[in-house]
Amino acid sequence: MQTGHVTTPFGRRPMSLALVKGQMAIAGSNPGARIEKWKVFRDVCEARERFGLQDRALAVLDALLTFYPNGELDAEHGLVVFPSNAQLSVRAHGITETTLRRQLGALVDAGLIQRRDSPNGKRYAHRNRDGEIEQAYGFDLTPLLARAKELAVLAQDVAAERMRFRRAKEALTICRRDVRKLISAAVEEGASGNWGDVETMYVGILGQLSRYPDRAQVEKTLDEMELLREEVLNILETQLNSKNMHGNAIQNDRHIQNSKSESIYELEPSPEKGQGENLPEVPITKSKPLGTRKLNVEAIKSFPLGLVLRACPQIIDYGSGGGIANWRELMTAAVVVRSMLGVSPSAYEEACDAMGAENAAVAVACILERANFINSPGGYLRDLTKRTQRGEFSLGPMLMSLLKANDEQLRRAN
Repeated sequence: MQTGHVTTPFGRRPMSLALVKGQMAIAGSNPGARIEKWKVFRDVCEARERFGLQDRALAVLDALLTFYPNGELDAEHGLVVFPSNAQLSVRAHGITETTLRRQLGALVDAGLIQRRDSPNGKRYAHRNRDGEIEQAYGFDLTPLLARAKELAVLAQDVAAERMRFRRAKEALTICRRDVRKLISAAVEEGASGNWGDVETMYVGILGQLSRYPDRAQVEKTLDEMELLREEVLNILETQLNSKNMHGNAIQNDRHIQNSKSESIYELEPSPEKGQGENLPEVPITKSKPLGTRKLNVEAIKSFPLGLVLRACPQIIDYGSGGGIANWRELMTAAVVVRSMLGVSPSAYEEACDAMGAENAAVAVACILERANFINSPGGYLRDLTKRTQRGEFSLGPMLMSLLKANDEQLRRAN
């Protein structure tokens, strides 16, 4: 049975006080301890960065453990393995002898194994008449047994650190996406503010990150990005809560003159055949004079707001404070939904001119209800606008169809 003592390396390999200290610490470890060898190996793999080990060093350690016959590391049965370099190379997936020697040295320097060199530097064992090993020369696995608890703690710490790092990167990704899209929305909607400076701050914060940042850098960048997001939201909230913002959103939609080129229609194609499946059918009638169209618009306005919200409940989530209490709030929510659906301002302006601001908001709410079935919401709204201008469209049947579908769905759920 192998006894714990301090040995010096063979040949030109130097001895150091660190090696003496490590061997003495191992010699004073608990002799009755046992540990499952592959559990220790998994802990070493988890904490390998703390020891500065490469993947090939882990492959060599794995090969060494395969030469230990028992499933548990037990000092009473001896912990010295003595394979040749050729055998180790085969079990370590064929690495070269030079690499093998270098990785064995890395494991020794990390304090995970120890050398038990023979007088001539060879690896072998002396056995008694019963075949039991009395003395072995090779690599001692005792440090793995003695440091098992330490390795387990290191592995847990590394896993927790990796989790914190991943969460920080996820939070930064979401935060930078929020800021980027809020700035884009503010510029597209024409919200007042010095968005150029905000953009510069955004780029500057991201520029602080190195190519391979650590957790401290990511968390510092996250803190600064969250402050910027809060500032952007404060600016937008102030404007959204002001009456001027609400009024201008509707007035601009109704009074900006049309100066559109054909490219707008290319970006928002009209609904193709089959696109309107599962949508409420829009009745087509004969063309009517302008006076009749005006009467139609007035009739559409007569629908109660409660009926509209029952038919189109999804738009309520986009209201101020998560609710819609009047027509002004519905029109403000429609502007938000319009941007979310990718409907251009010009398409919404045409709808407001043809239908009226309230009716255009109702049309957007109806499109939101069936957004999953519409390939181009902007093109679909333009098509409804053209039908309204020709006197061929009424919101009444569309609202009634959506209301009936929602009521049936509620009955099934109950």
